[in-house]
This record gives sequence, C-alpha cells and structure tokens, in this order.
Amino acid sequence: MIFRAATADPTDIDRALTHPADGPVEALAADRIREELAAGRLRPEWIWFAQAEDGEVLGRALWWGREDSERPVALDCLQVRGVADPAAVAAGLLAAGHTAFGTLPLYDLSLPRDWRARPDVAEAVAWRREAARRAGLTNGIERLRYEWTPAAGTREPTGRLRFREGTDEEFVEAFARVSAGSLDVHTRTSLRSMDAGQLAREDVEFYLDCPGERSWWRLAELPDGTLAGLAVPSATPYHRNVGYLGVVPEQRGKGLIDEILAEITRFHAGHGARRVTATTDTVNAPMAAAFDRAGYEVTEVRLVLEAPSPA
Repeated sequence: MIFRAATADPTDIDRALTHPADGPVEALAADRIREELAAGRLRPEWIWFAQAEDGEVLGRALWWGREDSERPVALDCLQVRGVADPAAVAAGLLAAGHTAFGTLPLYDLSLPRDWRARPDVAEAVAWRREAARRAGLTNGIERLRYEWTPAAGTREPTGRLRFREGTDEEFVEAFARVSAGSLDVHTRTSLRSMDAGQLAREDVEFYLDCPGERSWWRLAELPDGTLAGLAVPSATPYHRNVGYLGVVPEQRGKGLIDEILAEITRFHAGHGARRVTATTDTVNAPMAAAFDRAGYEVTEVRLVLEAPSPA
C-alpha cells in the first residue's frame, strides 16, 4: 500500500475529483472540491491517496483549512473502498498525512441525527472512528448542528438586558467568567490544563481569527450595568453563525440565555442573513433547549474526533 499526497502527478487532482463520492457517510463531490481548491481551503498537499501497487486508488483523505492556514484544520472527507480492512488502510492514510503536516487535525464527520439506528451508517462510522483512534484522534465529541432561517422569525427585545460594545480585555474577562461551570465539552476539557484567563484569551483570539467582524461582539448587561453574559455573532466562509454566547454563573437559571441568543439572531437577520448556523454538544441540554425555543432546527449531528489536549 502506498500513501501519498496529490502532488506527484499532474492527473492527481482529476483522480481526486472523479473518485466516487457515494456511501452512507457524506463525502465531498467534484463541484465542492473544485470550489474549495479555488478558494485555497483545499490544496493538493492536503489531498492524500491510499494506492495499491498497481496504481488503483483505494482511498482518499481530504483535509480542509482556512484560506490563510499554514496547516490543515480538519479532515473533511475520508473514504476507503474495495479492501477487507478499511480501518487499517484509513489509519495508515491518516498517519501519513499527520506526519507530513506535523500536526493532528481533528476529524469532523457530518451525520444524520438517527445515524445509530441506521446499520449502514453506524458501520461506516465505526471503521472511521477506529482509524482515527489508531492515528491518535482518541477523543470524541458529538454535537448538534442547528440552523435558523427567516421562516422561524425573531424575538423582539424585552428590555431585560442591554447590549454594548466592549474592549478586548472586557471580553477576556467575560469569557473567563462564563467558562465557570460550563457544560461545553471543549471548555471543560481545556480547563484541566489551563486556567480560565488563559482559555479566555485563546477564545478571544479564535473568534478574532474567524470571518466575522470584531465590531459585531456585544457584552450583555442588566439594566443596572451588571455583567450578565456575552454575545459573539460570527461567521464561517459560507454563512453567518451564532459563534459564542454565555451567561455568567450568578445569572443562570433566569432565561437570560434566550435573550442573548435572540440578540445574535436579530443581529444576523437585520443584516440580511438567510441562514444562521450553530452547534452545541449533545450533553449541553440547556443550550440545545434554547436553540429549540428560538426556532433553530437540527439539521445534522457532528461527530468530532480529535487528539487529547496536552496535560
């Protein structure tokens, strides 16, 4: 078995484009690959093949990154066919890519909500998950992907909160305060290896690096000026999204998360957004319930496989 990037042969990109994109787990079709290559979010050195000795392509892995990324951010597509042990071939393919990149990008699988009840999907997920585990992506987080459209409408402000702009330092403080007691898996995991202030600065840097504008961010306050939480509307390369929102521990349980989510939704809707996406961990039941109340609908499940955080 040969594992290599799509850089050695002028026909490699054509081979990546013509590889069948069928199967129970979503794969990138040719038109999408062309679009991502043109935008610089896919690159030949991030497209890898598992190839038999006779040249037959038995698998492909496509890693995705932002236009300005030096290294890929996530594995976007993994396919293996025509072999007895797809997990072994896929694990070798991922390991080869990881070695070349010098990093272990996460693997983001898009799945139907009922994937566990569908044997073909469950089997396809099982060998991919095993391959990821063998390649070092041993942690798994399952998230619900939500979507808002104008048909769901928006809620009018109630006056319970006011929203204002803030400095980066104010947002660092707000991120740190809302991280206490968070049900978000990434937050809880990160706080095992760093303090709340360090994590808050990482969060601020992450959202500054997203396609959304810094001027969109708002601190949420009670009418007397007491900090209640924060609202960080953001965007992806494809559409607007919720970004980040939270309520400080002492103000939880009062329904203020609905007020903050409504502010983000109104903001995007007011700028003409026809779709707003959001994700939350399946274990974060209060946040999922808030999305449900706000008219967001679950469109898919995201299974995110990643390397453990440094101790």
